[in-house]
Amino acid sequence: MTRNLLFPLVAVLGLGFAIYTITTGSRPVPVGEAVSDPAVPPFESYVAGAGVVEAASRNVAIGSPLARLVLEVPVKVGSAVKAGDPLFHLDDRDLKAELATRQATLELEKERLDRLVALPRPEDVPSLEARVVEAEAVLADLRNQVALRESVSDPRSVSLEELTIKRFAAHAAEAKLADARAQLALIKAGAWKKDIEVASGEIKVADRQVQALDTEIERLTVRAPFDGTVLQLNVRPGEFAPSGTLETPLIVFGSIQPFHVRVDIDENDAWRFRPEAAAVASIRGNPELKTSLTFEYVEPLVLPKRSLTGDPTERVDTRVLQVVYSFKRKEFPIYAGQQMDVFIEAPSRSLHSSPPGKAALLRKEVDAFKEDGQR
Repeated sequence: MTRNLLFPLVAVLGLGFAIYTITTGSRPVPVGEAVSDPAVPPFESYVAGAGVVEAASRNVAIGSPLARLVLEVPVKVGSAVKAGDPLFHLDDRDLKAELATRQATLELEKERLDRLVALPRPEDVPSLEARVVEAEAVLADLRNQVALRESVSDPRSVSLEELTIKRFAAHAAEAKLADARAQLALIKAGAWKKDIEVASGEIKVADRQVQALDTEIERLTVRAPFDGTVLQLNVRPGEFAPSGTLETPLIVFGSIQPFHVRVDIDENDAWRFRPEAAAVASIRGNPELKTSLTFEYVEPLVLPKRSLTGDPTERVDTRVLQVVYSFKRKEFPIYAGQQMDVFIEAPSRSLHSSPPGKAALLRKEVDAFKEDGQR
């Protein structure tokens, strides 16, 4: 009896649970409250776009010229620096050691040139002059001996062999005198011009090597390219700084006086945009915080949309025209990279709001199309 009642009871309970689950699941999902009120356009007819705040100089990704260890980072996030101020220093100890060697070589080459220019040494001249005087005396003595033997009236008193020996000795003394005089002239002339030119060239080479090392060491101090602010700092002392293009820049740098906002205008609304039109931007999360915008320039190349706002109706295959405006930050609580809602006054989409010539042409095309349809 109990077993016969158990199965129907279980079936009834299961049916009730199923009905409860279906009823509960079919209830509409409550819509969550908006974090903030949407921005209200200040114009009757307008072009709207999402804008991203950026530095007036664009956000510059500062990199490292060489892959080296970072020794010092004298700046902090938010630091305002002048053009040429150091942002971070790389390890340059090996280059400084090589620079000291090159500088010593340069000094040595300069000393060698000074030594050549200073020739002759005062101590070298007197000894060579004495050799010349000695050679002149020896030559004069030999010539006198030859003359005495040649002046003898009786040729038989002087042997021909002895006279010949004296004559050859006199010729040898003449050669020694000429050599001594040449040595004296060479010393007095100083260094050879070509030797001085070669020494000067070696100094120039050594100086260029020193300058090259100075330049290489200077490159290891990465400096600010212009007046600006450190927007992001991703490098610390002791870290290794790789060179080349990085996914995460070592430093993001830019000029934020004034700020720029880059607005993406849908290509379907691009024809309605007018550079001279008034434009207003409000901060995401607080539409009451608004600021007027000053037109800067248009990038005339229409690109696929890259800055996504998270709107569920947003399409990633949209192409946009990028327009850049500027505004003064002052006390405006906004930062680089933040999004803004931008409204630009523009003509309406209606046919009558088109330029007169274009509107008339469109009407003619529509009328012609209707006549073709009736035929």
